[in-house]
Amino acid sequence: MSRVGKSIIKLPEKVEVKAEAEALTIKGPLGELKTPLYEGVSANVENGELVFTRKSEDQKTVALHGLVRSLAMNCVKGVTTGWEKNLEITGVGYRAQKRGKDLVMALGYSHEVVFPEPTGIKIDVADQLKIKVSGIDRQLVGQVAADIRSKRPPEPYKGKGIKYQNEYIRRKAGKTGKK
Repeated sequence: MSRVGKSIIKLPEKVEVKAEAEALTIKGPLGELKTPLYEGVSANVENGELVFTRKSEDQKTVALHGLVRSLAMNCVKGVTTGWEKNLEITGVGYRAQKRGKDLVMALGYSHEVVFPEPTGIKIDVADQLKIKVSGIDRQLVGQVAADIRSKRPPEPYKGKGIKYQNEYIRRKAGKTGKK
């Protein structure tokens, strides 16, 4: 029994949902997203609420029931308020700036790291040490933030690198001297 799949989604006023055979199309003030409807799960819009039902009780269908509902909820939130991830840069001489559509970072390498802004994503640099990735697609926002972080992940000895805003870096002790 999927408790997630059974819960309904209350649609905000400006959100329109179109249920097709294989996909849900969700339109809102910020844009339009599509999410797949898997075999054995159907969606109905009733009185401003999105309800998901499953056709059988086998394990795969029950699992997909909750998945489809979660993906649809992410789309509804994305087209109404959007998603964002915040990154912080730590380290002497490390900084970021925007040049046109590109994010240019100095991360301790002999060259600047240039990261082009993907379609559907907005990258903002508040000051030289804070990066904000925002968009309507939750998966794409998370993937772009992870790609930026992978350019210089935080290291455990000094904590230098790019980290998520609320991420805790587990620090290690350095080498001890010989007696």
